[in-house]
Amino acid sequence: MKRNLIRLGFGLMAVLLTAVPAFAQAPAQAEGGSLGKGLGLLGAILGMGIAAGLCGIGQGRVAAAACEGMARNPGAYNRVQLALILGLAFIETLVIFTLVVVLLNAPEL
Repeated sequence: MKRNLIRLGFGLMAVLLTAVPAFAQAPAQAEGGSLGKGLGLLGAILGMGIAAGLCGIGQGRVAAAACEGMARNPGAYNRVQLALILGLAFIETLVIFTLVVVLLNAPEL
């Protein structure tokens, strides 16, 4: 357990320390920026796809757990249904926030 925590700490430090030089670089010039726009758009599309896919998996698991809970205890139907609707709303809200961030940061073509 301790060895895994040490590995996690070193890995986290390596990631954080390698990000510092990237932020220290001067901003790119406007010349030849079509590659940057294309990569930015590709990143936005991939990010939204990953968020939507994981949202679908999460919603499926929540619905399956709610159905199982209602089948085991039909008397708690109202409470389980309320928790199901709230859980699905929270999961979908995360994807909507991701969509807003993607649309705000997507490069204009």
